[in-house]
Amino acid sequence: MEPDDQKISQIIHFLSKYLHGKENALRLSLVTFFSRGHLLIEDLPGLGKTTLAIAIAKALGLSFGRIQCTSDLLPTDITGLSIYKKNTGEFEFYPGPIFSNIVLVDEINRATPKTQSALLEGMGEKQTTIEGKTYRLPQPFFVIATQNPIEQFGTFPLPESQLDRFMMKISIGYVSREAEKEILKNGSKREDLYSIDPVMDSAEVIRIQERIKEGVYISGKVLEYVLDIIEATRKSNYLLAGISTRGALAVNNTAKANAYFNGRDFVIPEDIKDLAEYVIPHRVICKEEYGHLDKKEIIKSIVEQIPVPA
Repeated sequence: MEPDDQKISQIIHFLSKYLHGKENALRLSLVTFFSRGHLLIEDLPGLGKTTLAIAIAKALGLSFGRIQCTSDLLPTDITGLSIYKKNTGEFEFYPGPIFSNIVLVDEINRATPKTQSALLEGMGEKQTTIEGKTYRLPQPFFVIATQNPIEQFGTFPLPESQLDRFMMKISIGYVSREAEKEILKNGSKREDLYSIDPVMDSAEVIRIQERIKEGVYISGKVLEYVLDIIEATRKSNYLLAGISTRGALAVNNTAKANAYFNGRDFVIPEDIKDLAEYVIPHRVICKEEYGHLDKKEIIKSIVEQIPVPA
């Protein structure tokens, strides 16, 4: 392994002490982050979503912003606004929490569609336009959004266009009995995260992102394998709409990051198969008569039927 690969392993090992039983969620979050994507976590409250976001920000030496979504949240509460200064006679811009490297958007489906859309430009273009002026967002830029899968009263479901902008959709789930026993015994370690020393800085993070993008090779055969999966979702009898081209890029980019995390500079089919259930299901739409089926199971079935290149 090269030094950068060792640092990623070091981050996962180090943060596991603070995220009992959440190692898989941590790894998937970092794969999404280093793929330059955004993450949607759909899970119940109190399972460590905020702790996960803070842990990643602190370990990578990045700035952190949090947005608690409510029905009365305004777009300017996310982007910021200009305030008139009487003493100078000019407007002064006050940036909102979106001007952070890592932004946690808690309970995103509680915000109105107009407010949700304030995130779209930032997530897609790495910039935001306020009062006719465009501001570049800090790099790297990573959104972690959460939503509760059960409580639907007073919520606004994310439209497909916004779901497609999340590179992965994951859940954290309940921790094991032993991990929960450790938490009950020693309490939450979230406060300790604020005082940890970063393992990287923003320059190192961007360098690794570039190395994954430019330095990890995907062969023609593996690329054909990806295209076969994409085509199968578009032709599936169960699905009304398959993966978009943006989704195809997400499959490609996360596979590269997964290969890099495993110490390789080339992608193998297993890199795609390992992540398919997190990258694809939220991008497809079931036909009405199959709406009761689990989209994850549909995607798993489709992927299993595609011949793996030799």
